[in-house]
Amino acid sequence: MTETLFDLSEQYEEMLRMGVRLSGEDPAYFMRERIRDLRKNLPPGRSPARILDFGCGTGESSAYLTETFPGATVLGVDTAENAIQLAERRHGSSSIRFGPLEAVRGEAPFDLCYVNGVFHHIEPYHRLAAVVGIYEALAPGGHFALFENNPWNPGTRMVMRRIPFDRDAITLSFLETQKLVKRAGFETPRSARFLFYFPRMLRILRPIEPALAYLPFGAQYYVLARKS
Repeated sequence: MTETLFDLSEQYEEMLRMGVRLSGEDPAYFMRERIRDLRKNLPPGRSPARILDFGCGTGESSAYLTETFPGATVLGVDTAENAIQLAERRHGSSSIRFGPLEAVRGEAPFDLCYVNGVFHHIEPYHRLAAVVGIYEALAPGGHFALFENNPWNPGTRMVMRRIPFDRDAITLSFLETQKLVKRAGFETPRSARFLFYFPRMLRILRPIEPALAYLPFGAQYYVLARKS
């Protein structure tokens, strides 16, 4: 059922908008802030030339990755064929291409892999294999940014219940994600970073969010790992 919903590309986007509407923002806000925070936390002077957008959906994140990292090329991959086709029509260019998961093998190695909201849709017993596949697709010294919804945040759980394709998802705590990434062979940081503490009605408080990034209560978190 979940895979069927992902193939309803334009309907998928509307479902997502309806879910995050509780925050007062649209999905693009969260996408931009995730990638901005990632850019700030890559090692100084590190500018990836080849990026893998794993689970790219309809391609908005792929397009914003090329804006954030000028000169980079992006490959967006997904299991939903209709989403890939829509992404190609909207964003395909000389620097952004889209394809099925199998396309990764012919394009590796990458300097950065960006993944958002994908692993809670992967069955737990398949997750390690997925991370190992990403590890193998990265160049030595490449980075893996795994963003996930934070199950410790009540607002996150409420939003996920409102989204048809997220209702039955099996979420991962940041502790599980760190352990998963480490088991695949990555070097991991001491802690995940947490984002999105305040809804739009409290946006006056958002300037203090960077100071809260290591408190495990933001709506999303990410683990930024490195291939040694």
